[in-house]
Amino acid sequence: MFLDSARIFVKAGRGGSGCVSFRREKFVPKGGPDGGDGGRGGSVVLVARSQVRTLAAFRYKKSFIAPNGKPGEGSLRTGASGRDLVVPVPPGTVVFAEEGDELLADLVEPRQRFVVAQGGRGGRGNARFKTATHQAPREFDPGEEGLSRWIRLELKLLADVGLVGLPNAGKSTLLAAVTNAKPKIAPYPFTTLRPILGVVEWTRRRSFVIADIPGLIEGAHRGVGLGDQFLKHVERTRVLLHLVDLSDEASDPVERVMTVEHELASYGAGLDRKPVVIVGTKDDIPFDAQKENALREYAARRGVPYHRISAAAHKGLHGLLAEAWGYLSDEEEA
Repeated sequence: MFLDSARIFVKAGRGGSGCVSFRREKFVPKGGPDGGDGGRGGSVVLVARSQVRTLAAFRYKKSFIAPNGKPGEGSLRTGASGRDLVVPVPPGTVVFAEEGDELLADLVEPRQRFVVAQGGRGGRGNARFKTATHQAPREFDPGEEGLSRWIRLELKLLADVGLVGLPNAGKSTLLAAVTNAKPKIAPYPFTTLRPILGVVEWTRRRSFVIADIPGLIEGAHRGVGLGDQFLKHVERTRVLLHLVDLSDEASDPVERVMTVEHELASYGAGLDRKPVVIVGTKDDIPFDAQKENALREYAARRGVPYHRISAAAHKGLHGLLAEAWGYLSDEEEA
């Protein structure tokens, strides 16, 4: 199961209480306070792990509670600290505080850590309260409570290239043709119900990740169809391949392109400012040459590259991937 959002409760451990104790040794006639401090409570730490792909682990487990610190002891012994609770999340996870919807962290890189709930400090033992005029203190501090709160996790896929377009534009077929990914392919809309990643091995030492985003329809930015729940996965991509089905005779390809462009612009987050390549697909099926020319001219007016391909027949794929790689390599060199 692919899960790209989750709501969980995190609670850090309480600090251990300080100790009230007095030294009673055979050759120490007056003794004195020797109560140790309590240990620190454990913190809840989110860690990005590349082995974790989705937020599915949070589907059933919603509560994450770190252990408390141990109380202090006599002979100035400090209580043991509670162990931090490490919660693995996939790279690309964005963390929000549920109250106020505040952005807390964006865990992009593997092994990146964020302390989402800080453990409470341990309390002071009575030895800390001794002064020249207060030789036998019985005061101590209870341990501090650890932070507890509800948080929201959202996963935004980390892909270099995003495939966008109306349903049944050939995105899954292209992904299957150029990567080892095995998306569901069928001749009806919305066969892709979740984002799928694939890796293109461009050269021996160079590769890039392509994300197949479920098809968009008019009103997607408002939640129509599969809605804007998947548009967020396009935010991190560096270039978009906008696929248009040339074999679809029911509507004008330029109008279809403009529909998707409107949805990207309406969603915001700079999606309409990303580099884009318009791709005419299904070249192996008869299509209207005049409509295809109009699409090519529209791309020229927009100042964006245009490619015509057939993913099923592996036609035009090398040129398209070379175009996409050009954007990625330029960014690396910069």
